[in-house]
Amino acid sequence: MRLIDVTNSYAHLVSKQLANTNAQLVQVYSLGQTTVVFTESPHHQEVLFTNERRNIKDNEIDFTLRELTGKGIKGAQVLRSKHLAEVTLRTSELTPNK
Repeated sequence: MRLIDVTNSYAHLVSKQLANTNAQLVQVYSLGQTTVVFTESPHHQEVLFTNERRNIKDNEIDFTLRELTGKGIKGAQVLRSKHLAEVTLRTSELTPNK
């Protein structure tokens, strides 16, 4: 799996997120056909996964969380919907697994 930064292709989304939320950082990644939106604010981080063709797989979530936060899916609460998944990590939870 490869996580590719495609933030520049989503300039409108990024500027809207930064203007209308308390986000300090918004990055967009491509994980094959899955799009990942990573948002960081002072008290938490959110990772949103979307795929127009299928539901999000656990191994995609685990890989992305390890790459972006240093923490895997174990212990993370994942909210799922059709073709979507969202993980929210509070700043206090962001100590990487050792």
